[in-house]
Amino acid sequence: MKRRSLYRHPITLRPDSGRVVIRPFHPGTGLDPAAMIDRVLALTDRATLRELNALRREFSARHIELEKSWLARYESMRGHCAVAQPLPIERQLLIGALFCSEYSLESAALFNPSIVPHPDQADVARGGLRFIMSLRATGEGHVSSIEFRSGLITPAGEIELEVTSRYVTMPEVVPNPTYHKANFLPKFREMGFDNAYARAVMAPLGSDFTLSELNISIGTVRGRGPPDNHELMRTMECVQWLAESNYELRFSPGLHLSERIIFPVSANESHGIEDARFVRFVEDDGVVRYFATYTAYNGRAILPMLIETADFMHLRVRTLNGSAVQDKGMALFPRRINGRYAMLSRQDNENILIMFSENLHFWSDPQILLRPAEPWEAIKLGNCGSPIETAAGWLVITHGVGPMRKYCIGAALLDRADPTRVIGRLRRPLLSPEGMEREGYVPNVVYSCGSLVHDGRLILPYAMSDSATAVASMPLQSLLRQLKTGA
Repeated sequence: MKRRSLYRHPITLRPDSGRVVIRPFHPGTGLDPAAMIDRVLALTDRATLRELNALRREFSARHIELEKSWLARYESMRGHCAVAQPLPIERQLLIGALFCSEYSLESAALFNPSIVPHPDQADVARGGLRFIMSLRATGEGHVSSIEFRSGLITPAGEIELEVTSRYVTMPEVVPNPTYHKANFLPKFREMGFDNAYARAVMAPLGSDFTLSELNISIGTVRGRGPPDNHELMRTMECVQWLAESNYELRFSPGLHLSERIIFPVSANESHGIEDARFVRFVEDDGVVRYFATYTAYNGRAILPMLIETADFMHLRVRTLNGSAVQDKGMALFPRRINGRYAMLSRQDNENILIMFSENLHFWSDPQILLRPAEPWEAIKLGNCGSPIETAAGWLVITHGVGPMRKYCIGAALLDRADPTRVIGRLRRPLLSPEGMEREGYVPNVVYSCGSLVHDGRLILPYAMSDSATAVASMPLQSLLRQLKTGA
C-alpha cells in the first residue's frame, strides 16, 4: 500500500437490484379495491390455498417475515372487504399480497456514503476498528433511502467489508412515540401557526407527551371550534403534520446491519431521504450518541432532518427548527464547543457557513466560514460530512463544483478552540474523478457525506458520479502538512 499519498482501495460498492422490500400497492384511478377483494373471496378454499402456496414458493426466499407483511397489509385494507365475519388466515394472506409489491431499493444507485466507528468494538484486533457505513440507495422513481454496511479497518490499514445480506428489512414505526413540548411550540411560531388553537392543543399536555395524548387534545379542540373555521382546520393540519414528521423506528433484534433500511415514512420525505451525514457525538459527560442530518424531499421542497440513535436499532427522527434550517448539507460537529453545539451548513447554495446553538434542535445566526477560492470550486463549495477533530485542528472535508459542473473533494483546517477561524486550506483537490469514476448517473462527480481518522490515517469513502461507492485513505500528517502549507 502506498503510504505517502491518497490511496484508492480495491473496493467498489455497486447497486444490486436484487435487494428488494415489500411496499404497499395503492390501486390507482379506475381500480376498485373492493372489487379486487371480491375476486379473491370468490375463489374456492382449494384455489385460495393453491394461489397462496405458489406465492410462498416464489417470494419466500426473497424476504424475511413475508407473511407478516401480507397480514399487515390486509389489516390496512380490510375496510374494503364486504364480508363482516373474520376471514380464514389463507384468504387474509392472499388479499394482503394482492395489495403489495416489491421495490428495488438500490436499482439506480448506491452512493453518498458516511462512516463512523461501530458502537460494538468487541473482538477487534488491537490497532483495528469496526465501522458502520451509511449509503444513499436510490431506486425506481428516484426515491432514496438509507442503507448500512459494516466492516473492519485492519491493523495494517486495509479495508474489509462484511458480506452483505441478500435480505432487506424495514423497521417498525413505533405506534405511539413520545414528543417534547419544548420542541413543538417554537416550530409553530416558525411555521406561522402560533395562535389560540395551537396553544389550546398544547395546554393540557405535559412537557413530554405521546402521540395518543396529542390526538386526544386535537380532537377536543376540533370539537369545541366551529367546523368551517379555516384557521382551525389549517392549524390542526399543521399539528398533525409536525407529529407525523417526528417519529421513531425500531428494528427487530438479530438483524444484520446490512439488512436494515430506513425508507421514507412521513409526507415531507415521500420522494426520498437524501445524503445522511452520520457522526459519533460525545457529550461533555462522556455519553455517546450517533446523529445524522439528512435532507427530506417531498417532490417540491426540502427539509433538513435529524436522526438520533445509540445502537442503530432504535432511531428517533426529528425535524430541525430555526431560521438557519434550510438548504442541504448540515453537518454536526462531534462534540460541543465551549458548551454549545456547532454545525456546518449551506444557506446560500454557494458558501460553507458555521453556526452554534444551545439547543440541538434549533439553529439560527449562521456566519460564512469558507467561500469558493479556487477554479475547481468556483461555482459552489460545500462540506463532505462532519468535521474531524485532530491535534492540529478541526479537519473539514469539502466538495467544490467547478467548470463543467465537475465535483472534486478538498479539505480545510479550523482552529480547535475557535472553529470560525480557518487556519489551513488546500489549493488543489484532494480527490478528483478519474477514469471510470467519471461515468455514472451524474458524470464527473466525487462526493462524500462523512469520513473518519483512525490510527493516523484518513479513511474517506466517496461516491462516484452518483452511481457507486469507493474508499480512499491517506496518512493524516501528510494531509495536515499540505493544509498548513496551502498546497
